[in-house]
Amino acid sequence: MKFNWMRRAAAFALSAALLAVPALAAEEPAPQLPDAWAVAELADSYALGLVDDSYTTYIQSAVTAEQLETMTGIVADKLAVLELPQRTADTAGLVVDTTRGGVMNALYQEAAAYDIDGVEDGPEAFLTGLGVVQGDRSGELNEERPCTYQEAMTMAKRLILAVYDANNAGSKGLLWKATNGDNTLYLLGTIHMDRSNAYPLHKSVRDALDAAQVVSFELDLNDQEGMALLASLQTYSDGTTLADHISPELYARVQAAAVALGMGPNDFDSYKPWALASTFGVLSLQDDTTSANAMAVDSYINAYAVNAGKTIDAVETYAFQGGIFDGLSAEYQEAYLDSSLAMYETALSGETVSEEAQALAQAQEAQIAAMFDAWKNRDPDAFLAVYDKQAILNSDDELNAKLFTERDPGMIAAAAEYLETEGENTFFLAVGAGHMVDPGGIVSGLRELGYTVELVP
Repeated sequence: MKFNWMRRAAAFALSAALLAVPALAAEEPAPQLPDAWAVAELADSYALGLVDDSYTTYIQSAVTAEQLETMTGIVADKLAVLELPQRTADTAGLVVDTTRGGVMNALYQEAAAYDIDGVEDGPEAFLTGLGVVQGDRSGELNEERPCTYQEAMTMAKRLILAVYDANNAGSKGLLWKATNGDNTLYLLGTIHMDRSNAYPLHKSVRDALDAAQVVSFELDLNDQEGMALLASLQTYSDGTTLADHISPELYARVQAAAVALGMGPNDFDSYKPWALASTFGVLSLQDDTTSANAMAVDSYINAYAVNAGKTIDAVETYAFQGGIFDGLSAEYQEAYLDSSLAMYETALSGETVSEEAQALAQAQEAQIAAMFDAWKNRDPDAFLAVYDKQAILNSDDELNAKLFTERDPGMIAAAAEYLETEGENTFFLAVGAGHMVDPGGIVSGLRELGYTVELVP
């Protein structure tokens, strides 16, 4: 059977919702919750690495010197990406400690290394001028008071976004705007990954999200019943295990991969080949620019929208999308797992793989990197130059065509339904970028129906 890994990898990264990594359970929530004003800061803070999954154990506590050092390191790394003109920073006498004033000084020092408007005015004037630091109801900055983690996190996040916005920087994504009368629909083609310094997103994306009343996805990432259904589809319920469905050689490789992930050799036994193939595919597409939180773009958009109190919608169901994968033939599932695992094995330290696998991994890396560059620059032409959807549709790969031919028409219909909603409304639809582009994509599909669709400048 012919199995085109490169086309499948590209198709999956841009069309299928990100499946959860099996056997990695979410951490139990702890009692500390952010104040209401800090909730809106969480999506960007998490995406930037300023908080992690255990933030509810420390977010209300006083920030520690070690935590502050980590935060300023993140700010330094993000500002360095911009390659701004440097300056000699005059920071003599600034006291860096864990008071609000000390945190302000620490963050200011990172910005003061660059030629940024207003930085010469000093920490207080510079940071308040950017809106990074805001006073209490009486306008007091309370610089002598111990700084809580959520306050320090928010300052760091706001500083990064303010400097990026001032320099028209950040990942623009493939963002279009469709209109029909008083209705507006923003269309964001996403890549279901986190890498290549994807965050922060450009202000135009955040502005579009802020304007929307309804934010829609391929799947509702908050649908617990749907996620439970998907989890059930990924595992065997007939008494068999993975070893009963794949060759002994491939099973041994899966066991080795489980151990490399810090799991037991038999921890994947209950999972079907397609579920593991999807998981190893996602892992193989990450690189050293993937954040520790590994927050895919769709997950970020969802967190941003939920925290802002937006209505969440979806254009597909877990039963429909999961059924596409679960309906794959046994032969295809085994080949899918074999190929995906080979890609993942190339990333394992000390792992010996074939020259063919190494070549495929290098080609995959070049393609994904080029797609991310085009995505970040909002350049559909450059994107299409490296992402050949026509070839994907024409391939004899069992999965590739299903990811689009069985889904694009329904997405076009859902998008048109938003535009036909009674009244004046603004919607935001985020689905894999492969569904936006031609042939058969949402953008041209809406245009053929008579709607105005333009790339956001």
